[in-house]
Amino acid sequence: MGKKAKKESETPCKDMFEAVPVVCKTPATLVLLLSSPEEDILIKTCEAIHTFAEKGDENKVCLLRLEALKPLCQLISHNNKLVSRNAFMALGIMATSGDVKSALKKINVIPLIINKLLEVQDDAVVHEFATLCLASLSVDFTCKVQIFANKGLPPIIQLLSCPDPDVKKNSLEIIFNLVQDYQCRLAVHELGVIPPLLELLKSDFPVIQKLALKTLQNITTDKETRITFREEQGFEKVIDILNNMDFSDLHAEALQVVTNCLCDDECIQLIHKGGGLTKLMDFFLTPNMPEIKSGALKCITMVAQNSENCKLLHEQNVEKILVELLCVADTGVKASTCQAVAAMSLHESSNNRFRDLGGIPALVEGLNSESLVLREAATQALSNLTHSNKLSAFAVYEAEGHKILVQQLYGNCPKTIANAAATLGNMARHEVIRCSILSHGAIQALVEPLKSTDTQILVSTTLCLAMLACDAEARTQLRSAGGLHPLVSLLESNHKEVLHNACLAVNVCASDKSTAMEMFRFGVLEILQEINQSVNRRSSFSELAMINLINSNLSVKYSLTGHLASTDIICDGFYDAGKARAGQKIVTLEELSMQPVNRHQPIIVVHTTIEKKNEDKHKDETQAESHTEKPWKMMDDDSLHVLVKEAKKSILPLKEQEQYAALARLVSEAMGGAVEIENLHQFPWVLHLKKLKHQLQSNVIPIGLIKNGIYCHRALLFKCLADCIGISCTLVRGEYNRAWNEVLLFSENLSSNGCSSQPCNYIVDLMHEPGNLLAVNTTAAVQYQTILTNNVV
Repeated sequence: MGKKAKKESETPCKDMFEAVPVVCKTPATLVLLLSSPEEDILIKTCEAIHTFAEKGDENKVCLLRLEALKPLCQLISHNNKLVSRNAFMALGIMATSGDVKSALKKINVIPLIINKLLEVQDDAVVHEFATLCLASLSVDFTCKVQIFANKGLPPIIQLLSCPDPDVKKNSLEIIFNLVQDYQCRLAVHELGVIPPLLELLKSDFPVIQKLALKTLQNITTDKETRITFREEQGFEKVIDILNNMDFSDLHAEALQVVTNCLCDDECIQLIHKGGGLTKLMDFFLTPNMPEIKSGALKCITMVAQNSENCKLLHEQNVEKILVELLCVADTGVKASTCQAVAAMSLHESSNNRFRDLGGIPALVEGLNSESLVLREAATQALSNLTHSNKLSAFAVYEAEGHKILVQQLYGNCPKTIANAAATLGNMARHEVIRCSILSHGAIQALVEPLKSTDTQILVSTTLCLAMLACDAEARTQLRSAGGLHPLVSLLESNHKEVLHNACLAVNVCASDKSTAMEMFRFGVLEILQEINQSVNRRSSFSELAMINLINSNLSVKYSLTGHLASTDIICDGFYDAGKARAGQKIVTLEELSMQPVNRHQPIIVVHTTIEKKNEDKHKDETQAESHTEKPWKMMDDDSLHVLVKEAKKSILPLKEQEQYAALARLVSEAMGGAVEIENLHQFPWVLHLKKLKHQLQSNVIPIGLIKNGIYCHRALLFKCLADCIGISCTLVRGEYNRAWNEVLLFSENLSSNGCSSQPCNYIVDLMHEPGNLLAVNTTAAVQYQTILTNNVV
């Protein structure tokens, strides 16, 4: 800004002695003279200190060590105007040193400076150096608070209209530093800072114009300030700067102000009507000015937030320019271009236009950049382009973008990871692409992001996993990579979207029995039960996950719900551990078999497969040779195997109704025959089961070994044999060891039981009159399902 010419000194009084010249060879002497009672000496000393300090930072630090600050701070409040003025000059110059600035923070000088600004209305020198001192201090947060608390803003804002350019510049710097904080931004707006700032745009000094624009850029982030800015024709004045190529050095800052203003639809209409969009297009063609291009691109990004405004850009053929800018050398311009593409690609017409112009390969190329900012912006653009757009997803696939996106999941930038996962999730909706994504290790790459604490990463990663895990091989990979534990842990998230997506992923993973069993080990069932009991956390996603989870494991389903539908087919490994209590942890069959024999009812297991003895012998020999521990396996159930063969041979040839009756008799004979209701309490099933447990030294009993079974055992055996031979029935658990099977029959011959020729449900009697079919809800059926008063079992 240039140094000020020294102001004339006041004319001394005739009665005063002639001034003694101050001649000092050392700064220490000057500092000592600051304590002089003589005003003339103080005037000359402060002037000399100012001159000495102007020569460099070393001199300023020297004065600091000699403890010149305190006396100078006292002298700025001196009654003599010349003493005060010269003290301000010395203090202002010294404050530009970092060391001096740090020392000044410990001296409560800010209130003194602000008071002097309020007292002195017409001294440009005091204004200049007082504001210079405050400008240096206002960089520090504590000093900002002090300036604001001591009501320093009003006089400083008034000084923006001072004719002295140095005062304007210093005052602008103070305001610029203060408005970095939200409270000060609101305050300067209320104090009417907009008009003087706009007036400073006409300054002859570029540094003042630039500072004014930077300050406007900061305060126009506030909506109320933007309204005032628009009412004061601020938008038009900034556009005038953009239209004037003589102000090209100000265009970058001006574009930042325009970007803020474009948050408001009114400003967008103003820029459109005034030909501003066309002007923005011109900035894209400006050679060798990347900062200007980036500023214009930010404006485009803001305009594109609204679908109606995006149509205006589409009409200007902005997509073509953006695709061209993706190929420029400057990384910053590329990143800004990607951000603009991301904003515009949310609108279908622009999305398709980018793809047709070949913009997607250029975005994929950006994924290889060393710039974190560019990679983040490129992944965001690809995420938006592939969202609900099959053709764009295949364009990324054809450009082999999915390979690079998988690698981005191993990065350190949270936004890039989230965007990459979102893009892969969008693409994985298409089978061909999903298979290719999986072949490049996507599942393994997702495991670490599943452990993140970043919400956006978790939202994208869980959804991506849900899209990928519909493949059986993917679920196997997830188990092997250790991804199930962190996935199950996310069910405890309090973030609604993370929880929903985690439930969706669990639901998909539960389609696989091995995966479901692994999740059971991590407590997935207990967590989902808790979620579904909560009014706030329960959702259709959690309910669906629970249904699919228990459908994948019929043992768990029967234990929890007490009901297996006709479509639930019992397979080897099914076990009945009794009715589960609320919150009870599910224990696997292997874990149950390892428990010591107890007094509880046995666990009944179904195992129809009989391994060949020679194969078992060969396996045992191999294991013995390798000195490895023999793996646990279920006990062979020869009796059940015989029953299955008998059922297939004797029952399948019969008609439908006869099949159920014959199968009921076969089950009854296998488990002790018919038992009259009156003699039910004498049936020795309890002692029989205890003997089996003692004999096997296990709580787990194969169902074929049970020769004296009651309702619950017979109903399970009936369901097992029916499923083996392909006839339909349900399995329902009642109270007190009751269980029964329901079958659906179309038979006119059964109309005497209370049903017409329409399909009716019947309960199969396996205990008292084996083979008898009892119409549901009849007295006989209810008696079979419930315990009788005098016949407690």
